[in-house]
Amino acid sequence: MTTPAPAGMLTLAQLREQVASGHIDTILAVFPDLYGRLIGKRINAEFFLEQTAPHGMHACDYLLTVDMEMDVVEGYNFANWEKGYGDFHCIPDMNTLRRLTWLDRSALIFCDLAHEATHQSVDQAPRSMLKTQLRRLADLGMSAVGGSELEYYLFKDSYERAHAKHYEDLEPFGWYIEDYHILQGTREEGINGAVRRHMHASGIPVEFSKGEWGPGQHELNLRCAEVLEMADRHALYKHGFKEIALSQGLSVSFMAKWHADLAGSSMHLHLSLWDGEGRNAFVGEAEHSDTFRHFLGGWMAHARAIAPFYAPYPNSYKRYAYQSWAPTRIAWSYDNRTAGFRIVGRGPSLRIECRLPGADANPYLAYAATLAAGLDGLANQIDPPVPFSGDVYQAAELPRVPANLREATDELEGSTMLRRAFGDEVIDHYVHFFRTEQRKFDEAVTTWERARYFERG
Repeated sequence: MTTPAPAGMLTLAQLREQVASGHIDTILAVFPDLYGRLIGKRINAEFFLEQTAPHGMHACDYLLTVDMEMDVVEGYNFANWEKGYGDFHCIPDMNTLRRLTWLDRSALIFCDLAHEATHQSVDQAPRSMLKTQLRRLADLGMSAVGGSELEYYLFKDSYERAHAKHYEDLEPFGWYIEDYHILQGTREEGINGAVRRHMHASGIPVEFSKGEWGPGQHELNLRCAEVLEMADRHALYKHGFKEIALSQGLSVSFMAKWHADLAGSSMHLHLSLWDGEGRNAFVGEAEHSDTFRHFLGGWMAHARAIAPFYAPYPNSYKRYAYQSWAPTRIAWSYDNRTAGFRIVGRGPSLRIECRLPGADANPYLAYAATLAAGLDGLANQIDPPVPFSGDVYQAAELPRVPANLREATDELEGSTMLRRAFGDEVIDHYVHFFRTEQRKFDEAVTTWERARYFERG
């Protein structure tokens, strides 16, 4: 699938021209960490051209082991105190160079991570994991096209004010459910419009934005792309949205469930496979091809094992609630929003929409796990169950989405498929990551506990 380079993308020669003219003087060289956050350095543009572009840069390997608070977490084999927390090598991917219009005189490039001593890829790095699965798919003569639909909540509180208020009593942009509402969308257009325009001009083509099913909740959809590019766009979109909100004194949250009484925020993951002739491999002579059937079969068969890559935090599982628009059971259906796997489109647009991931998912891990599961379905010709018709919420006989991160991590740890696809070291690394996230949650004392037990307990 070949399309023209979007607006904002730069070649190295174009960057040299922009630097020489003074239009760009700073390069953000970044990579995603385990959470999907962008980590890296701001580099003087001349130094980038002279040194970083040809030779890369270095960063501390503890960045793939720390938690959200940057606490140094023990128990990882990849990097630890005994090994001295050395460096890994960050290699710029020149295909990702783009101008950032929301930052002054700045451009950004994604990096791949390699071991300093061996120059081999760091297998635990999220971008490496996705590239590994894409190589496996390429060996079959196919590529993958993906699309991320992300929901989020907008708040009139700045991030600083939200922090000072301990994230309580925040003021959303709206006060009623705004699904598809144009009037409420107008109230939010100052931020949503800025994000649409900046993303589109910065190499992240946009389709549309729309109101969602919560007060102050919105969705902004990116145009589909080959999966690695889609993951890069997804990560940068979330990061850029927060920076644009910062500039306006507002805040945006991609939490899967920011409030118990309101709808959660999802990442609807769209995927299709394409052959070497540029044809959608999901399309068959009648309706769907064997490739479609077996890829979906593998995806569904391993849905519980890959759940932590879709729902990475204890909070993530609070999104899976009855009649919440988030799936609670594993089924597939045609254009049915109660199903975890919704089939949409026809002909070239035929694709599978997976409604299991939350907006808090790391896109590299979500797409990598999806491909690993689907590839196992292709290899073993796994058929999906019969398509479901009706309200999946009422179908007690269907397998459930894991109830919590602990249950999901057990499934991940025991998956022989994922261990074959990524290697034991990678899976053990992420098992420790998810168990650490669960432990940190278990050790916390929450506002709910104080309200319930402070006086009456």
